[in-house]
Amino acid sequence: MNPSLFSPEGLSGLLFLVMIALTVAGALLATNARRLIRAVAGLALCFVGVAGIYYFLNSPFLALMQILIYVGAVCITFVFAVMLAEPEEMQRVNKRNALVGPLSILVSGVMVWGLVALAAMTSWQKSPVRLNDGSLEKLGESLLGRYSMSFEMISIVLLVAIIGSLVLARAGRTK
Repeated sequence: MNPSLFSPEGLSGLLFLVMIALTVAGALLATNARRLIRAVAGLALCFVGVAGIYYFLNSPFLALMQILIYVGAVCITFVFAVMLAEPEEMQRVNKRNALVGPLSILVSGVMVWGLVALAAMTSWQKSPVRLNDGSLEKLGESLLGRYSMSFEMISIVLLVAIIGSLVLARAGRTK
């Protein structure tokens, strides 16, 4: 029996497809944007979609870390670097080769075909038990218990990103 769209399983599947579409749209925006700031926005959108997929894979901690590290630190550092770059340097980035697009579509198609063939040959088994409920209480216990070192490393990465942004901002556009 197939679940309907208005059942919890159907809405969950639809939301999962939206997260996949968000990831693909962000990746396409990041790779095809003419302006660097739009490419960084596409990259952040792609990272948010990947975080949503992590959440659907029953890993809310990994989804939160994806948002904190990649969207919070890496993309913000890219934004600072783009804003502080010289305008002449930004004009030289737009050179493109005519073979890049068709070749990348061909390679992507071969990879997708291989993954679909592998997934079709694999015997998938349903997980008997849900590992966690994804609540904030369990997430807080994980952050301050089992994953406390990871949480501290993330704070160090964010601190380094902030210090790097301040160093770049202090130097300014002209050196």
